[in-house]
Amino acid sequence: MTTDMRTPAEPVSPAVPEDRAAGPSRSERLSALAQQHGALVTLLVAVAAASIGFDTFLTADNLENMAVSSAFLAVVALGMTFVIVTGGIDLSVGSLFALGGVLAAWGSRYGTVVALLLPLAVCGLIGLVNGLLIARSRLAPFIVTLAAMLGARGILLSVTDEGSTTYLVDKDTFFATLGQGKVLGIGAPVWITVALFVAGAVVLRRTRFGQYVYAVGGNEDAAALMGAPVARTKIAVYTVSGLCAGLAGALNASWLVSGVTILGSGMELEAISAVVIGGTLLSGGFGFISGSLVGVLLLKVIQNVINQIGSLDSAYQQVVSGAFLAVVVIAQTWLGRRRRVL
Repeated sequence: MTTDMRTPAEPVSPAVPEDRAAGPSRSERLSALAQQHGALVTLLVAVAAASIGFDTFLTADNLENMAVSSAFLAVVALGMTFVIVTGGIDLSVGSLFALGGVLAAWGSRYGTVVALLLPLAVCGLIGLVNGLLIARSRLAPFIVTLAAMLGARGILLSVTDEGSTTYLVDKDTFFATLGQGKVLGIGAPVWITVALFVAGAVVLRRTRFGQYVYAVGGNEDAAALMGAPVARTKIAVYTVSGLCAGLAGALNASWLVSGVTILGSGMELEAISAVVIGGTLLSGGFGFISGSLVGVLLLKVIQNVINQIGSLDSAYQQVVSGAFLAVVVIAQTWLGRRRRVL
């Protein structure tokens, strides 16, 4: 009988630097903070500068107008956040916003319930179809949602007789109160938006579904291996995006007391800009609900400042917003690479 005289192998130390094993370095933490809260700092600086430069900026009427007008874009951006965190994109939300407003105004003649449920049902169904085509048929989100954008706009034109008919909302109905009413001196759409963002933040950060959303955006194959329902998650986020766009359109119709057919053009780009400015990566896997709200407010502050100047054409809003978005994307890319290197 032989005896194994080999000595046990000495444990091999992990090939990880001690500072990395101890946790993120100071540079990594600073990069993460800049990526997460950079938009908020920029918003505070912009508000401070506008307050100093324009006497009418901090007036109650101006702040309320900015808050209410921001509410509708914010609701659209809320749904877009879920889509972009999964690594997708939704180009149909602008048309769905307009369609939701027209359907809500048309349905208001049959009561508030119809005015709210009809745009939610139609826009949510279109979002569901987007999700099914993207998740089950593995089609590119860009192509699918572009087709949905054109299709939704076609439905809108059909409902409004090629845009010649504008449906009005009775100002004495409860539906009109949802858009024009005030609670504690603040427009009702603002409170509705705040409630939706709180719910969205809880879902994304505190639920299993939210974990699936991050996992799918981070690495779809790894998420599938871990047992995450990748297809169902994608279908859900596009459905949520459609619902949010339809609800935003309905609230806007109640605010304007009419279903305006020309609205929503370019809103999908504004929503994407707000989400990305707020810190959500276009590549997916990283983002915040609160950041998207900050991004919306920052865009609205920039637009308001341009309007306050008066001598600048409204086209400068698009120029400034586009330039600002380019700077943010470059900064995000640089911060992401810096964190990986460190």
